[in-house]
Amino acid sequence: MTARRVVAFGGGHGLSASLRALRHCAPELDLDVTAVVTVGDDGGSSGRLRAERGGLPPGDLRQALVALAGDHPATRRSAGLFQHRFAAVPVGVPRSGATGRGPAAGDDPDRDGAAPRGTDGASAGTDGLTGHAVGNLVLCGLMELLGDPVAALEHAGAMLGAVGRVLPMSRQPVGIEARVRGADPAAPDEVRTVSGQHQVAVTTGRVESLRLTPSAPPACAEAIEAIRAADWLIFGPGSWYTSVLPHLLVPQLADAIVSTSARRLVTLNLAAEKETLGLSVADHLAALHWYLPELKVDLVLADAKAVGDPEPVERAAESLGARLVLAPVAVVDGTPRHDPAALGAALVPVLGADR
Repeated sequence: MTARRVVAFGGGHGLSASLRALRHCAPELDLDVTAVVTVGDDGGSSGRLRAERGGLPPGDLRQALVALAGDHPATRRSAGLFQHRFAAVPVGVPRSGATGRGPAAGDDPDRDGAAPRGTDGASAGTDGLTGHAVGNLVLCGLMELLGDPVAALEHAGAMLGAVGRVLPMSRQPVGIEARVRGADPAAPDEVRTVSGQHQVAVTTGRVESLRLTPSAPPACAEAIEAIRAADWLIFGPGSWYTSVLPHLLVPQLADAIVSTSARRLVTLNLAAEKETLGLSVADHLAALHWYLPELKVDLVLADAKAVGDPEPVERAAESLGARLVLAPVAVVDGTPRHDPAALGAALVPVLGADR
């Protein structure tokens, strides 16, 4: 039996949850997994490296690699190293050994895992490493050394024993801009342009439209090939405006997504984020149609508790040509996070089904 080829789109926490869920499918399904990752991050360690060194922001790429890291103790240790973040060390204070530590391997308070930071990602009076994840620096170094982000990601994947492939949606970084109503609480009806992925992600207004700069970045050729060869495309969960929808705004990616013979699955979020406040669960699906009207979807996967009344979501799914599947995919502690094992269990019968 040939492996089922799955391409998962996103960035940050949401894509990591999806990739970890796909890892849980491995005992029952033979999957060939490719992650296609957004490259618009401009906050934290990624934003600093992007501004200072140029090239792709590495944080979301790093998180996808770590989610796919192999299970051998050595590769798990390497994954922990990639996630290790340098803690603040006051400049001029002698250090005789590593007495402090950054956040643990799974800690990820900011989009790319950054520790609390100032506007430049590092606190005043600390050294230049403060706030940087080791994996971000490794990826930045590999991109400079090899001269190609895809080659850099393949090398890093080999270092981590990754059981899948990680690709950028474009070989060049992109900017994200949104027209936001009520971005200024003092002018709730005023529409302003909010620039930068981080600012869009934390805006308190309602996003009315989204665009990339440049408006038509060249898609990663290897990502196009993966989409054309795929059996399944998976969108979400994740930050809708800054992780999921940007893929639909890259014209070459959008053409490949629409024209491929692969089936398409949308995994819905468990709760609204700042950037999607005021957007219903059904509105999330409507946004997919708004930005890519030709998009047809086969299945929409959602948590029953998060959906509430399923009728509006069923209607929104049907408008995309999809069937709604409800399953308990959240962690049991009540926080709005996907449980990789539960999500994987829900994906097995879906991805394993014949046409």
